[in-house]
Amino acid sequence: MRIGTMILTLAIGLAAASAQEGTPMPSIYDFTLKDIDGRERNLAEFKGQVLLVVNVASKCGFTKQYAGLEKLHQAHKDRGFAVLGFPANNFMGQEPGSEAEIKNFCSLTYGVTFPMFSKISVKGKTIHPLYAFLTDETLHPGVGGAVSWNFNKFLVGRDGTVLAHYGSRTAPDDPELAAALAVALQAAP
Repeated sequence: MRIGTMILTLAIGLAAASAQEGTPMPSIYDFTLKDIDGRERNLAEFKGQVLLVVNVASKCGFTKQYAGLEKLHQAHKDRGFAVLGFPANNFMGQEPGSEAEIKNFCSLTYGVTFPMFSKISVKGKTIHPLYAFLTDETLHPGVGGAVSWNFNKFLVGRDGTVLAHYGSRTAPDDPELAAALAVALQAAP
């Protein structure tokens, strides 16, 4: 068994044990953010789904991953899966555009249909509370940790538990990511 799969299995087990004990764990579903069109969206609307949360940028060497993320989203959306894109300009100014420009770029260049959100900060003193939660190593031992660059990916289970954190070089079609996603999709909501 690969280490990533073992960590994922452990995280699912810990979340289930916590739920049985009645101790509510913080969840991604506790956050409300503006979408790319400026509308407030509570992430609780994704409760019960497996999520891949990605900090994205339009002028990055990894920008081509938009195509793979969209393909992944389309392949699994009917099974309770969604990619959530969070534009961030934290790395060498690689997301300089406005929300309208980002939306236009994503839809025209890559046909993105997965939910996109307004630009946020994913690191440093201005880190958005969502990313402070996702990267918290105390809340998510073994999977938390700072975002290293654009297109880091957080796999979130149906119960809101952060199951895995992948770096930018992990493409959307990476076998380890695919295996972890398959395990997460099999978990009961």
